[in-house]
Amino acid sequence: MLGPEGIFERAIASHARVGIGKGDDPRKALRSARSAEAKGYADVVVYDSAEGMVAALCTGEVDAVVRGDLGANTTMAEVKRQFSLDHLLRAALMKPRGGRMFFLAPVGVDEGWEVRAKMEFIRRSARLFEQLGEEMRVGVLSGGRLEDIGRNANVDRTIREALEVERLGKEEGFNVEHCQILIEDAIKVKNLIIAPDGISGNIIFRTMHLVDGCVSMGAPILNLDKVFVDTSRAKRCYVDSIALASALAFQGK
Repeated sequence: MLGPEGIFERAIASHARVGIGKGDDPRKALRSARSAEAKGYADVVVYDSAEGMVAALCTGEVDAVVRGDLGANTTMAEVKRQFSLDHLLRAALMKPRGGRMFFLAPVGVDEGWEVRAKMEFIRRSARLFEQLGEEMRVGVLSGGRLEDIGRNANVDRTIREALEVERLGKEEGFNVEHCQILIEDAIKVKNLIIAPDGISGNIIFRTMHLVDGCVSMGAPILNLDKVFVDTSRAKRCYVDSIALASALAFQGK
């Protein structure tokens, strides 16, 4: 089962070199780097610019990176530029209090708005689960229960899309189920939750992480052949994000 302990063990076995970005106040990134090294999760290099950190990832100077305290817009733009990408797909690793760990996608407000985009998340996430040695079980959410069809055109659209994603996913051999609007049930048995769209996914993430204190270890970029773990600057510490980046780098070493 996907869990923090397995990720920490994999990070220790990885012996990866991980970069992390520092902002105007470098203390949090530096403390996180020292703590991660003391726990044996990685050899950590601290960068003061997105350009330098992404370049180090691109050239192989580091095995993986964590955004840390660098600005999101600048850093994501740098990833797109240096890796020649026109979009980025991220899945956030969530650990509710007393609950099971799962990945949530999309978490960017402009992501996951069509069936095609949701299928790309599923296909890209399959590699992520392979890196972690876990079987992927996908729960696709919609805006209502099946019996809600006809109440609202937008709800109907999300249900139709979710059913189509379930059908296409199964055709491609993935373990995919339409879980309707019942996220409370889905997170008990699924380890990849696909939200109806980027706005609802971002709201789920913010509600769980920033309001209710759910742990988020970070959000790996899925459509990148290197390991990049995006993080919220609201995190108090990045040690678990460094461990996640190191664990994901393990398979490629």
